[in-house]
Amino acid sequence: MTKFNHFPLHRFTPPQILAFGFACIILLGAFLLTLPISSEQGVRTPFIDALFTATSAACVTGLVVVDTGTHWSTFGEIVIISLIQVGGLGFMTMGTLIALVFRRRISFKERLILQEALNQNSMEGIVRLIRRVLIYSLVIEAAGATLLTVRWSFDMPLGQAIYYGVWHAISMFNNAGFDLFGPITGPFSSFTGYATDPLVNLVVTGLIILGGIGFIVIADVVDYRERRKLTLHSKVVLTMSAALLLVGTVVIFIFEFTNVETLGPLDWAGKVMASFFQSVAPRTAGPNTLDIAALRQATQFFIIILMFIGASPGSTGGGIKTTTFTILIGAMIAMVRGKDNISIYRYRLAQDRILKAITLSILAVFLIVLVAMILSTTENHPFLMILFEVTSAFGTVGLSMGLTPDLTLIGKILIALMMFVGRLGPLTLAYALTPKPDKELYKYAEGKIIIG
Repeated sequence: MTKFNHFPLHRFTPPQILAFGFACIILLGAFLLTLPISSEQGVRTPFIDALFTATSAACVTGLVVVDTGTHWSTFGEIVIISLIQVGGLGFMTMGTLIALVFRRRISFKERLILQEALNQNSMEGIVRLIRRVLIYSLVIEAAGATLLTVRWSFDMPLGQAIYYGVWHAISMFNNAGFDLFGPITGPFSSFTGYATDPLVNLVVTGLIILGGIGFIVIADVVDYRERRKLTLHSKVVLTMSAALLLVGTVVIFIFEFTNVETLGPLDWAGKVMASFFQSVAPRTAGPNTLDIAALRQATQFFIIILMFIGASPGSTGGGIKTTTFTILIGAMIAMVRGKDNISIYRYRLAQDRILKAITLSILAVFLIVLVAMILSTTENHPFLMILFEVTSAFGTVGLSMGLTPDLTLIGKILIALMMFVGRLGPLTLAYALTPKPDKELYKYAEGKIIIG
């Protein structure tokens, strides 16, 4: 790997390099997808559609303006899954892999970028963590691919089953949500043909959950036998993830129980399975076994909330993250109880963590509301459908009520930008776009404002 001190990029901050790197990957992917060899019909795909698809793949979102399985050729599908793998693990992680293979030294600047990319608080053990990230990813994807291949070998030729198994294992673990079932069950059908299939549901949701809790938590759980304890971060992630999955399953089950277009026709086992799948999917993954457009409005709005929260730090997912949501809930409880500090599992949270969580949440709400308001004037669709689409893009989820293929040029550009912001994170992008602040030489006198 080329050292940054011999390259002009050494003048840039880690957030700027991350933003620039992702932009370059997206543009390269868009160029490859515009080539005639990338489409099933052998014709050039419009650049805006190729750019949208490349952004969705690199940002592991899953929103598509054309059906993946019917529009793209095998070459195009390989380009997309490559973008998903690089985007999910991060281009710096992949670059580190190349450096390790060729026994190149990882510079201090590169460690700073890796720290930013993985949302770590320090650089200690960062290269060791990267090694484990790569090993865990390959092992989990291989296991998922094997199980899916065995299941689909009963429905299609073995060669196609292997291809589908590997392709979808990568897509699901990286929380991308892309699928190839268009030629089999119809365009934009996702996993609706397997709504009551236990193995497919179990494997796909397992891949999504493992990809969404984050590599740091996976490593912590693997080391539990030796250390006999989990870090505070892992405890928060696992607890909140389990709570959201449980609450999501129950709420969707109750709201959709009598809906004849979703859970209504299914038996009890099918209802529970489909409810659980749709509770997992908004955690930034995007596949669906129920028709999202047919869900009741209450369910659709609840899914918007789940998509806004998203996955966990250091994972392949987006959203404000489970830890941020936990801090917000903790702050609310502490304020109601009249306490000055937020305590979780007998640990007091630092003030800067609280301020960062609040800032990130406010920025996310502001971006989603702003883009939704703009799209409400450019897209001739109900506001709930637009809000659902914008939140899905920000959370890098990929679920859609059917708006994506009908987006105008402005709509495609804005949704693509939201996917980009969602993958990098609003704060990272803000740090990348703002100059380095000067050190404060003085402080103003403290003032008080009446609140509430």
